[in-house]
Amino acid sequence: MYTVISKDGTKIAYDKVGQGPALVMVAGAFSYRKFPGQVQLANLLSEHFTVYNYDRRGRGDSGDAQPYDIAREIEDLEAILDEAGGSAFVWGLSSGAVLALRAAASGLNIKKLALHEPPFVVDATDPKPPENFVSRVTELIAADRREEAVKYFMTKGMGAPTFVVTMMKVIPGVWSNLLAVAHTLPYDATLLEAYIGGNSLSSEEWRTVTMPTIVLEGTESPASLRHASRALANVLPNANLISKKGLGHTKKLNTKMIASELNEFFMEKIPTLSIKD
Repeated sequence: MYTVISKDGTKIAYDKVGQGPALVMVAGAFSYRKFPGQVQLANLLSEHFTVYNYDRRGRGDSGDAQPYDIAREIEDLEAILDEAGGSAFVWGLSSGAVLALRAAASGLNIKKLALHEPPFVVDATDPKPPENFVSRVTELIAADRREEAVKYFMTKGMGAPTFVVTMMKVIPGVWSNLLAVAHTLPYDATLLEAYIGGNSLSSEEWRTVTMPTIVLEGTESPASLRHASRALANVLPNANLISKKGLGHTKKLNTKMIASELNEFFMEKIPTLSIKD
């Protein structure tokens, strides 16, 4: 384990594996650097890259300075990029994709960007979280009602059926891992708040995200995730959509397929533009 200190003094923990160009992984809700899918993907990518797999603040071995602010999470990612030499490829999953996108828009030095099923709600006909979603998650955590917070986030925020939550409670290790990071759910909810109301995405908001970008989606994923992925690929200045069965993230990650797509994208040479008189 390695650590770096973010701008506000918060310790951010990360693992580093492999050799080659730097690649930073940004996890989604409930995930952290020791999550099995994260570790498997990092190891697969390490064949071609130096992979920085970090704990977002409040998770795993990272600190959790209060109050939470999205800008502080962007600074955490910037600190990892600095450790990686000042720039890197970045892959973000789910809410991690939203964090990576917002970081790119803020001007962080990201060479190429892979956004994996950001959980926006861009179609008015798709299921939307309640209007008080962020405040309710925050209230449950403040009251130390972690189990209720996890269930509420998964069912009302992620659209998971109640029986799925019930099944997770009986799978050894799964429920305890979810509870361990439950206090960070208000952070993910805050990240998503502006983009889950069923409204169209604004191309103006993302006009500075000019680096080569791919948006990954699984054809087996819920319609709302597919609508969001397609909408985002359409509004970003330099993005392509990759839509394939097996790339969904609502079940177990197909890390081999994900690694294959990321290898192809990140290893592809960026054309050099020539300026003529």
